[in-house]
Amino acid sequence: MSVNNEGFIQIDDLDQHAADTHRPTIAERQRVDYREIAKEVGRLGEGKTYFIRTHGCQMNEHDTEIMSGMLEEMGYTPAREMYDADFILYNTCAVRENAEDKVWGNLGTLKPYKAKNPNLIIGLCGCMAQEEVVRERIRTTHPHVDIVFGTHNVHVLPSLVEQAHHSKLTIFDVWDAAHDGTIENLPKVRKDDVRAWVNIQYGCNKFCTYCIVPFTRGEERSRLPQDVIEEIKQLAAEGYKEITLLGQNVNDYGIDLEGVDFADLLELAAGVDGIERIRFTTSNPWNFTDKLIDTIARHKQIPNFIHLPVQSGSSQVLRRMKRGYTREEYLDLVSRIKTRIPDVALTTDIIVGFPGETEEQFQETVSLLEEVRYEGAFTFVYSPRAGTPATRLPDDVSEEDKKKRLYRLNEVQDGISLEQNQKLVGHVLNVLVECESKNNADVLQARTESNKLVHIEGAKTLIGQMIHVKVTEAKTWYLRGEVLPQGVIV
Repeated sequence: MSVNNEGFIQIDDLDQHAADTHRPTIAERQRVDYREIAKEVGRLGEGKTYFIRTHGCQMNEHDTEIMSGMLEEMGYTPAREMYDADFILYNTCAVRENAEDKVWGNLGTLKPYKAKNPNLIIGLCGCMAQEEVVRERIRTTHPHVDIVFGTHNVHVLPSLVEQAHHSKLTIFDVWDAAHDGTIENLPKVRKDDVRAWVNIQYGCNKFCTYCIVPFTRGEERSRLPQDVIEEIKQLAAEGYKEITLLGQNVNDYGIDLEGVDFADLLELAAGVDGIERIRFTTSNPWNFTDKLIDTIARHKQIPNFIHLPVQSGSSQVLRRMKRGYTREEYLDLVSRIKTRIPDVALTTDIIVGFPGETEEQFQETVSLLEEVRYEGAFTFVYSPRAGTPATRLPDDVSEEDKKKRLYRLNEVQDGISLEQNQKLVGHVLNVLVECESKNNADVLQARTESNKLVHIEGAKTLIGQMIHVKVTEAKTWYLRGEVLPQGVIV
């Protein structure tokens, strides 16, 4: 196996690298080609429509693209409205209680539709389906649901739909992580013509005390680098300009493979011609290495944008969360990133009201915002998840205090975000034009390298182009800009 001067695997050496790996890996032992399975898929969906309601993270969004691809191979076409569909599927999230409550409410509204149309097929999948308590509730109170399957066997959807055509009983097909692996060459109906998601890693081994994901998504499994790069090459050939590498913890990529890590994979991806931007999410501060920082800094295709979840600014709270780092260690990482990538844009995730969080510890989180000066933050009130270790801690922060802290935190971050954006007024930025604005057909939506949204006016032919814009106005969550003459970069 050969490596270049920086210690990275050469893209042309991928097949040889696989041959040089003597120990079979988990991913290699359990790798399945969907095209072999798909030979048995019929066209039961001819003349029928489907609708998928998606809740949760980008992983769920991408799973929906995959399931849409499988359904359309069966002959289904997308329905404009959910209640007009012949097959309705809820792709669910279990991270917070309110996400689950929405699903239960929506499932309840389908009962009369099922009564009027017994041929309607209703399905539930995603993280909620991995929970036994959810499956039991389906059995007892929602028998109108026809199929239930989890996060580890999305690829069996066509066979489940086929079974549902011949069964009046709810079909449960939920796999344990122990039987899991990676499935390659899955069909996809991508929702975007410019940007695309690429799964590189599944599951999480971190077991933060508040988080349900390791229980619903299973242990970490990495796709082989050959498969990832081949998918990126195909996307480039189809004209995609930006890809986002997806995983519950992307910087653990390669933990179950020999001789390759996430920095290596980024290096390989940056060598694919035609891709202008390579983003990734989500990363964990615990193992964000200097090698990874250097790789981001070295390649112009990798934007100066990092989403770096902190969750709390208090070392005591972080310890109870089992995050694996202290406030000081997190700030040291931020310092190293900013030193190597001076114009980096950072965003984060924060939970307020975690069990035992005092007012003083909350103030440490506020001060962390002010010290790091994030471009934005996704903030949440702590939501107990059944089966997680945090539920054994006394939930001693009142709901009123949780809401007040969330409001105060958002007020501080909104001010910082606006100040950061105002610094860009008058500057010329390189943006990728993504699509028409959802709220105004005369406005185009573009995005900067640092992931800031920019509203511009221009011809629809600019969509998919990298152009220069001058920022004319700053808001808290977006910018306005004008397209410069000869702004399209050739």
